[in-house]
Amino acid sequence: PWPTPPTHFVTNKFTYGFQEFVNTYGIPRYREANPALFTAATFPFLFGVMYGDIGHGLFLFCVGAMMVWNEKKNEGKKMDEMAEGIHIGRYMLFMMGFFAVYAGLIYNDCFSLGINFFGSRWEFEGQAQGEVEEGDVASPIAPYGSNDSVYPFGLDPVWHITSNELLFFNSFKMKLSVIFGIFQMFMGTCLKGLNAVYFGERLDFFFEFVPMVVFAVSLFMYMVFLIFYKWSTDWNSRMLSATCLDPAGDSWGSSAYDGEWVVCDLSGNGLCTPWGYSCQDGDNTATLCPLDYGGDGDGCQPPNLITTLINIALQPGDVTEPMFAGQAALQNVLLLCAFASVPVLLLAKPYFLSQQSHHAIEHNHDEEDAHHEKEEEEEHGFGEIVIHQAIETIEFVLGMVSNTASYLRLWALSLAHSELASVFWEKAMLSSLPMGWFATYLGFGVFAGVTFGVLLAMDVLECFLHALRLHWVEFQNKFFKADGIRFTPFSFQTIIKEAA
Repeated sequence: PWPTPPTHFVTNKFTYGFQEFVNTYGIPRYREANPALFTAATFPFLFGVMYGDIGHGLFLFCVGAMMVWNEKKNEGKKMDEMAEGIHIGRYMLFMMGFFAVYAGLIYNDCFSLGINFFGSRWEFEGQAQGEVEEGDVASPIAPYGSNDSVYPFGLDPVWHITSNELLFFNSFKMKLSVIFGIFQMFMGTCLKGLNAVYFGERLDFFFEFVPMVVFAVSLFMYMVFLIFYKWSTDWNSRMLSATCLDPAGDSWGSSAYDGEWVVCDLSGNGLCTPWGYSCQDGDNTATLCPLDYGGDGDGCQPPNLITTLINIALQPGDVTEPMFAGQAALQNVLLLCAFASVPVLLLAKPYFLSQQSHHAIEHNHDEEDAHHEKEEEEEHGFGEIVIHQAIETIEFVLGMVSNTASYLRLWALSLAHSELASVFWEKAMLSSLPMGWFATYLGFGVFAGVTFGVLLAMDVLECFLHALRLHWVEFQNKFFKADGIRFTPFSFQTIIKEAA
């Protein structure tokens, strides 16, 4: 491989498994950023996001802990290929179990059941009298935004017994998947910039890394900003501000509205908005809303984020459901930046490389024949550079869209895991409990069997493979060339073994 130096990383018991995990895909170039350093943290974490369950994760954690505890016993033993692979990945298994338990605590999910650790922050109408019936509405025990209204850690267990449980968890996990995906891809793009800085590749930094960052921030980091902005907005108050109420009614003066209540002159239909507008027949949300942000909702109704993001490109300057003042103008600027970054990424580096090559030809070749021969070679090389840059541009621009969608597998597998656990619990355990002890005994056997076979074996492998794909494809392709040469020290033992 000379003159390319071989790559060697000093590893310990913990990092060895993760380094082999990366090396299976490809060896890092000499002194290139090593993905294994980041994979050691992000791989078990993303696995936990998909596998999040306190009960199932605890089994995985205990298996990993047992293997770590017995590592000295197993070091010298002869093991088959599968057992040896699990032994090498013992710390990986341990970390996967740890993050599965952590994510399970965030989801408040243990074998599909919510655990009431700290006391729910919601209360049903007849709960105090013990007269809760199916269909009853739950209300928060404290005003919106106060410390007492927030469950201390993870999700409130009351969501596991609501009719809109699936709708809530789907929305939460889908947005979480997009946030984690965009942050990890952006981190990969930043590593590309760090590689360019380290190797002194100015063209790569200014005409690849910078336009990539501009494109990613303009569209995808802005998407993350919108998600957090929507989460942190009190939509109950905003929607109430655009609602016509009777000043003499029970709803007037509600704590859900965070502004000052103003009684209007009642010249219209006898109803007022909380901020003092006299309601007229035929008023729409834009008329009743005090914010004046534009669009149909004027800022008083929560937007559909997917529609908002699609319309950035399809309907520039038109925001149907804005969340803040000047949103349409900001989105136009971001769209312009994103569009401007693409031709820079496509054309700038090939142009400057061609200028450098022409400069070299003019100054370094005096003989006419050699000049023409070299010029033809340079033109051929320039064509390859343009094609390579076009592929890189298309791969990045389209890849940011498809890769972001690919991270939705975090949501999909988490949903599949929780739904399977719920089905196993309801069909095997809940259906057998009323039938007596023997039926419960048999039901538990079925429950334990399918849980082990499907959720503790197949689903672990499935989540492992999907986390593997997210690192090899979505993360590493942003900066990782994977064409390095592995350092292999000279060894008579290895030569004799290969010869035999």
